[in-house]
Amino acid sequence: MTTPQTPEAIDVPPGPRRRRWRGRERPAAKPAGEWPEIIGRLLALRGMTDAAAARAFIGPPQGLPDPYALPHLDIAVARLLRATETGETVAVFGDFDVDGVTSVAQLSEGLAALGAVPVPYVPDRFSEGYGLNVAAIERLHAGGATLLLTADCGTSSIDEVARARQLGMDVIILDHHTVPPALPEATALVNPKLRDARPGGLLELATAGLAFHAVAALHAAAGRAFDADAYLDLAALGTVCDMAPLADENRRLLRTGLGALARTRRPGLRALMEASGIEPGRVTAEDIGYKLGPRLNAAGRIAHAKLALELLTTRDEERGRDLARQLDGLNRARQQQTADAVALATSMLGEGEPPALVMIGSAEFSSGIVGLVASKLVDIYARPAVVYERGETVSRASCRSIDEFHITDALRACADLFVPPHGRFGGHRAAAGFSIENERLAELRARLTAEAERALSGVELVPVLEIDCNLPLRALGGEEIRWLARLGPFGVGNPAPTFLARGVTVAEARYVGNGAQHLKMKLRDGGATWPAIGFDLGECAVEEGDRVDVVYGIGGDGYGGTLELAVLDVRVSS
Repeated sequence: MTTPQTPEAIDVPPGPRRRRWRGRERPAAKPAGEWPEIIGRLLALRGMTDAAAARAFIGPPQGLPDPYALPHLDIAVARLLRATETGETVAVFGDFDVDGVTSVAQLSEGLAALGAVPVPYVPDRFSEGYGLNVAAIERLHAGGATLLLTADCGTSSIDEVARARQLGMDVIILDHHTVPPALPEATALVNPKLRDARPGGLLELATAGLAFHAVAALHAAAGRAFDADAYLDLAALGTVCDMAPLADENRRLLRTGLGALARTRRPGLRALMEASGIEPGRVTAEDIGYKLGPRLNAAGRIAHAKLALELLTTRDEERGRDLARQLDGLNRARQQQTADAVALATSMLGEGEPPALVMIGSAEFSSGIVGLVASKLVDIYARPAVVYERGETVSRASCRSIDEFHITDALRACADLFVPPHGRFGGHRAAAGFSIENERLAELRARLTAEAERALSGVELVPVLEIDCNLPLRALGGEEIRWLARLGPFGVGNPAPTFLARGVTVAEARYVGNGAQHLKMKLRDGGATWPAIGFDLGECAVEEGDRVDVVYGIGGDGYGGTLELAVLDVRVSS
């Protein structure tokens, strides 16, 4: 094959669509082995600079790591074991997103299998908001729960945990969010980001991964066999949907979890895959992120997350199909609401250059979709975005950020503005949420903008399309594609490889989809012709016969069957 050019040779300024094409930094060394040269380059770009690390990365998944590297897991398991031995009622309180719901499902099923009586609980986004709340804790205690187990929340819940302890409940927290300076007085706080923790490859686990390891450790402590397949499907769902970096244990969980998902025994999940157009035996990480995840999340965004929890846990085939239909319909409603809100937000921001941090709110923005709108604004404006639903006296917001700006640290610098009971915040580097009294919004906007201006001084705030290397289409063959497949699954922390091909001839071009939103092409380079699809590239003026430069990856079912190039951007060749 043709040797690809080095990544640093690529630096194309932003075009009319405002995206800069930029090559990734050239690695200091790349591993040599049985793979093609380009695979060694891609491995090095993902941190594998020697052959042993590369073979571990692309080789078969290894066995379970020691879960007791997680802080306080030994205390948590001992207390949960006592609950299973005595048939104790355990309130399992989780967040309303996919990570929280899959964690609640795993923990509830694991506890029930060993003799405890779990009471799963996910709050209502609209009436209760994010995280633990005292009213729910008091209801759960009144219902007989003597142990409170949280999933994907709790690290910042000092007052709520104090109330649970006052009621006589022990509290175990499973969470992965950023750790604040002051911590709740829980029986056990299992969070790999604790400052005294040394969790190694478990550091970046989503809560679904923490729940999987907690259930596995609990089964071992009880002397019972652990059926990993019964939980791996949910661990994979939560890991991808919470955008956990796909390295170390997260990568192993996803690789093994995709197989468990393909053969899942959960009727609701099988029905949801059918409603999403997914062939069960070929489910991918992209299917989780773009098809299953949005439908599961739609429950908590539009209605109530208990619908998603029931879909994951029901054993009734007909009920599973009914819930899948409901979630599919809610997802369509969510898509329309999001599109309308993004259009409103961009019109409110106007045509000028936005500030270093975009912060915008309206009573018309539902709290269920403000995070999605914030993500869209980050994509459009390439800077941190805060979007809030303005209530009568209190507003609820979601924040999304870019690599160069730690949004939760910025909120922490404004912590004095989040006064309980109406104000609180939490999150991690790239995403966060808060509630705040309306009278404090103006000051918060000014202070967050100042934080962003300081942190992003000198940073070019334009969308960037990262490219691994130049790879002409005529050089793309079956051997390369087979090796590329072994680099997957792809996602956060392990992005799908992207290549640049210059001077490609457009053999066919037509616009398809909703309002000619997408660009479908056949691209020719020498003797090679490839089908290609460019999603959301409908505004590109490309015609048959043009010579173009394209940034592309392997799309469609290319790694396992019919190959279609996924064109990420296209420009007429200069």
